[in-house]
Amino acid sequence: MKTFQLLPLSGALALALASGANAQSLLDLYEAAKGFDASFQSAKLQLDASLAKADQAVAGTLPTANLGMSANLVNLNNNPGTNRNYNNFGATLSASKPLYRPANIATAAQGKLQADLAKVQFSTAEQDLMLRVSQAYFEALAAHDALTFVKAQKEAVSQQLASAKRNFEVGTATITDTREAQARFDLTLAQEIAANNDLAVKTLVLSQLTGKTNAKPNPLATAVNIKPVEPADMQAWVTKAEGKHPSVAQAQLGLELAQLETRKAQAGEKPTVDLVGSFGLTQNNGTSSGSTHYLNNTASIGVSFNMPLYTGNLVQNKIKETLALEDKARNDLELARRTVGQATRSAFLAVQSGLGQVNALQAAETSGQSALDATKLGYQVGVRINIDVLNAQTALYDTKNKLAKARYDVLLGGLKLRQASGQLSVDDLKSVTLLLAK
Repeated sequence: MKTFQLLPLSGALALALASGANAQSLLDLYEAAKGFDASFQSAKLQLDASLAKADQAVAGTLPTANLGMSANLVNLNNNPGTNRNYNNFGATLSASKPLYRPANIATAAQGKLQADLAKVQFSTAEQDLMLRVSQAYFEALAAHDALTFVKAQKEAVSQQLASAKRNFEVGTATITDTREAQARFDLTLAQEIAANNDLAVKTLVLSQLTGKTNAKPNPLATAVNIKPVEPADMQAWVTKAEGKHPSVAQAQLGLELAQLETRKAQAGEKPTVDLVGSFGLTQNNGTSSGSTHYLNNTASIGVSFNMPLYTGNLVQNKIKETLALEDKARNDLELARRTVGQATRSAFLAVQSGLGQVNALQAAETSGQSALDATKLGYQVGVRINIDVLNAQTALYDTKNKLAKARYDVLLGGLKLRQASGQLSVDDLKSVTLLLAK
């Protein structure tokens, strides 16, 4: 009687998981990437610089004070006549306080907006890093699973090849069965080599991103249940995206900055008023005409007024420029809303489609297993041939591989949807981490 045995997939996966005892979770690798990724570190330093630069803009509305000092030693030598040495000392303390400078007020307001803009840009860098780590994580997992499935299939084909050889030797099968099994074994061996290479590449990408040598992502739990996205209404996601996405926030801040730039240009036609004061001290122990000693103190306080009368149309043309840039920023904001809305719709539909594929592939996996069992039975009783079993094996493992990848795509798609709507956070990575094997 013809015999056939298929290596249980659960056993293969158990062996694969056992080799990953030191695996890292998605959250662990993200935290590692935060301290290693060069682009994220660059964004962090840019935030620090931008915040410091934003604080500089407030200086134009604050008082300023200056201290000036001088000391001189004079040697007077008249020949014939006087030979005298004397020195003098002077110090001046001056201060001013803007009373009315509309351009400075607008600049200070721009500084606050620049700080907000820097924070939004850093938030974009954070979400980008989360998504890059997640994508590299799931691609490495998918490559690992693909290798596991190929190894399991190679073992099953190897057993079928051995069975075909035994049956040929006893005369219950033809040489065709043996050659078909050998050809399928050779093909599977080539697929294993390719899968090994792909896993090495994906692992290298993840390691370079996180700084972890030979990073090992922790796989999904065996009985993972991927829940549908909430809310299930696409328009609700679009509404959130248009109100919270960093790109929209940047465009909104860009419009406000452009409006303040117009106010600064218009301030060029307005007067400026400053409160100014000074205190000076001069001390001398001699002069060129004698040895008189004296000490002078001078103090003053007043108001400085300046009114621009004619600037060669510089101000008027500057206003025209800023008004045009303001309209441009308004259109950029509308473009950002439309782009974010479209990206969110695409991400939402991708997740919904992915969930449908997972359900379909789960059903296909069950059907494929049943088909393989029936084909094995038919092979044993002689109504099926060897190639039928091999094809059923290949179809089942291909379905299992696609199902595993579809699960990863849905999880990654959920994170992309959160990013597209501007809501991706560390809590989302924690939620995915809960789905991983303990």
